[in-house]
Amino acid sequence: SLEPQLMVTGVDFLKGKNTRLHHTNAYENQSLVARRGQGIEMKLLFNKELSASDKLKLQLSIGDKPMKNQGTLISLNLRSGKSCNGWRATIITSSNKECLVTVTSPPNAIVGKYSLKVVTGSNSYKPENDAVYLLFNPWCKEDTVFMAGDAERNEYVLNDMGYIYVGSADHIRGRPWNFGQFEDLVLESCMYLLDQSKLKPNARRDPVLVSRAMSALVNANDDRGVLMGNWSGMYTGGTSPLVWVGSVAILQQYYKTKQSVLYGQCWVFSGVLTTVMRCLGIPSRSVSNFDSAHDTEENLRVDIYLNENREPLSNLTSDSIWNFHVWNDVWMKRPDLPAGFDGWQAIDSTPQEQSQGVYQCGPSPLKAVLEGHVYVNYDSKFVYAEVNADKVYWKVNVVNGRNKHTKLAVVTNAAGKNISTKAVGQNKREDITMQYKYPEGSLKERLSMQTATSFLSGSGSGTRYASAIVPRARMRDNVGPSPRDHDEEPPKPELELEITSKSPLYPGKPIDLDIIVKTFAPKSQTIHIAASCQLQSYTGKIKANIGCIKETIKLESKSEGKVPLKIAADKYMGMLASVGDEDVIKVTVIAEIEGTDKKFAKDMSLTFQYPPITVEMPETAKVDEEFSCAFVFKNTLSVALQDCKLCVEGLGMFKLTTFDQGDIEPGKIIKSRIICTPKRAGEKKIVATLASIQVKGISVEKTITI
Repeated sequence: SLEPQLMVTGVDFLKGKNTRLHHTNAYENQSLVARRGQGIEMKLLFNKELSASDKLKLQLSIGDKPMKNQGTLISLNLRSGKSCNGWRATIITSSNKECLVTVTSPPNAIVGKYSLKVVTGSNSYKPENDAVYLLFNPWCKEDTVFMAGDAERNEYVLNDMGYIYVGSADHIRGRPWNFGQFEDLVLESCMYLLDQSKLKPNARRDPVLVSRAMSALVNANDDRGVLMGNWSGMYTGGTSPLVWVGSVAILQQYYKTKQSVLYGQCWVFSGVLTTVMRCLGIPSRSVSNFDSAHDTEENLRVDIYLNENREPLSNLTSDSIWNFHVWNDVWMKRPDLPAGFDGWQAIDSTPQEQSQGVYQCGPSPLKAVLEGHVYVNYDSKFVYAEVNADKVYWKVNVVNGRNKHTKLAVVTNAAGKNISTKAVGQNKREDITMQYKYPEGSLKERLSMQTATSFLSGSGSGTRYASAIVPRARMRDNVGPSPRDHDEEPPKPELELEITSKSPLYPGKPIDLDIIVKTFAPKSQTIHIAASCQLQSYTGKIKANIGCIKETIKLESKSEGKVPLKIAADKYMGMLASVGDEDVIKVTVIAEIEGTDKKFAKDMSLTFQYPPITVEMPETAKVDEEFSCAFVFKNTLSVALQDCKLCVEGLGMFKLTTFDQGDIEPGKIIKSRIICTPKRAGEKKIVATLASIQVKGISVEKTITI
């Protein structure tokens, strides 16, 4: 009798088992999400017993024109188990009209969305949901993104919540951020970004090229990417960057509308890039650099021009020092570079400068930045300057109708302080400055500086401009060990300046500071002090001069003196509304020792403190049982807060929700309530932010066990 032809009647992707083994069980997705370099089991169901003569093949394809020679069409013979492009499929067991097969992709497989077909002789079967998403695999030793250590992978790949550090070097605060890489439509939006990236199929194997492409696509500047930057303080037609509490709403909106979302600033760009990287399986962290140099002329120094009152002039330079700037580190090996550059790499999606004609930055190996190898791909020169530039203060006088510039003081290594990221497995800040630079004044730091400056003349591959970088004030010709290199302590200057604030600065309160001058000189000195205060945005733009003083003090040898600096609240309150984002009061002090040409500079950023939001809700709740959560805010300031918006989000509980609160007068209390039904068990976090015209980001988070 004629055997009926073998037909496939179904495919079971064994989603529960595979996603557990592949660490992908958190993705909210109908299809199977798996990682490369690791076996995927599936069950094939037939119309009859499998016999020895039956032909059986699996076909996987990716992209619009799948081709065998491109590696985008993979045809796997289950009978012979022969490999194809590094892929392999074998039958494990076969009985009762079904067989269990395992499909293993190579550890450098193309990352993306595949579709599956089963071919039996002349028949082919396409399952209803034929998609298999294949991601990078930090658990696989042969994958270039391999990361040892469970705690590290749990943080940098699987944690969907974290903090992004903002404020200023003197007042760092953690902004809670929901990365939400497993939420609905986030994986789809990452796949859409891969398609938008125009990366050829082969390039999608390589985390170096994928992370570089994503640093370009998270900003809208060249390619209708995810987010439009806006630093103007005016956010009509969009969402203020200070209101976002996470990446999910941004990526979902982008995927649904295919239009750039309005608006972002650096921490929003970084938060979204962390989400995209973790979603694709590349270990990633958001990194904040305090006093971040934006050195447009690439001479490793940021020039600051002061008028005769020693107030900074903003229009003479496009260089700036941002109070903080946030970028990302991603973890991978660098087979494209000489040995020694594996590990963390900096990438940055905030549109600051173009690289190879596009607003993109990195990946730049932290080891290259640390050792001063600024020629190393990609953009290491730019990252090096962000964490190493000097600040040079210039005095501008008008002589015969022309500006005359006189150098006042150099603050070496003014940039790159308290480089911060969230610690592994803990809700606290970890300082990673030492992964970017050697200790100030140490021999290694000077050698790194010498290496950097030696490479910065002439144009090599990977340089942004062909400009030569001027070796800096502190470069000495001989960098051989000097007697003091053993203790690695630089000598004390003869004068030290300190700025202390008597109490936290709340909007509506006067600014009350002391400038402390310490002299270590052997004889008494007369010291001229000039101090000025400006209201500044976090990117270093001056919005208003709000006061300056000039004082002369006489100090005996090895003593200290105090100069008070007090400014009434009405000097800055009117300006707050016009400024916007993450504002600070910048204090600049210049001290000149009479009878010498010695000058010293010190500056400090004061960040505003705000009243808190409190969250009222139970400690625990159950899946699919509703509970209520209330947000309470009391305006304890002496000023009304206009046009207040409260935004709340709880991953796995409720989507981003906004309450318009209007104006909140001094002393007034507002209370908003949300009722939610959790869908997933575990530790969950609710994040809320309040933004108004005067006061920008007040945020709070609260954990609940479901």
